[in-house]
Amino acid sequence: MATFFGEVLSVYSRAVEEDEEDLEENEEDEQIRRELEEKREVHLHWSPEVSESLKSGNKLQCSDFILAVGHNASRFLSVYVLTAPNWGAVGHASLWNERSRAVTGQTDEEPACVFYRQKDDPSVLICQVTCYIAEDQLFQWTEKVFECLQHRELNVTVLSDSSVAEYKTADYLCGSSAPFLRSLHTGAFSGQPVCRPLEQPNIVTGLPAAVLSHCEVHRIATVVYQCYSDVICPDSVTMETYKPALTKLGKSIKLDPSPSTDVLRKFVRTTNIQSNLYI
Repeated sequence: MATFFGEVLSVYSRAVEEDEEDLEENEEDEQIRRELEEKREVHLHWSPEVSESLKSGNKLQCSDFILAVGHNASRFLSVYVLTAPNWGAVGHASLWNERSRAVTGQTDEEPACVFYRQKDDPSVLICQVTCYIAEDQLFQWTEKVFECLQHRELNVTVLSDSSVAEYKTADYLCGSSAPFLRSLHTGAFSGQPVCRPLEQPNIVTGLPAAVLSHCEVHRIATVVYQCYSDVICPDSVTMETYKPALTKLGKSIKLDPSPSTDVLRKFVRTTNIQSNLYI
């Protein structure tokens, strides 16, 4: 390169080396992204009997799939349904995310995402979900679970926990009637919900929303019952709010009309109130 004074200077070009550095950085970023995706993958673990059936190309012949999302919804099933001896665990899901540092699925305290099936009527499947599922894992969880189920004549019922503080209404006294149910269903659902529909501008979020969207696309009869409660820990009053939702299923699900005190004490815990300043 010549200067204004005619002097010729040699110029060192980094164009080639910069391209090589960018390529190395892109490959490194791609490797990190792949490792993160693998770490955040949702895994389904089925019992040997179910696994063999799925490997043979057979899907679970399921007429009713009941999904409980949240501690009150899940423990409602534990207290009123799963205490019967004809229910058994047939699988669980495991996943990892920022709010669930360890791989969830089987813990010493409580399973986080477990599937149960009736021994005498295997067409009824229950799933309890008490772990947090991140936004990028919702679609993956839904796709993998429903890939294992036959869709013909399938009915899905979702029970979901929600805080009454998230409920939007012009009636400021509505919160005083908590807990209460609201429903939302797909176009393929032909039944009559047991409660009022969810009013706008309220929305369903998280796993219930992912399941509802999936079932709407695949024309699966689905209804979501969202329970708005004013307590943050599981309690018997909130649990009982879900009872009408399963009563509609008739003979498919038998509710225990009066669970024992020992069973209630096992699943309803008293949470000590602590100051937010020192949590």
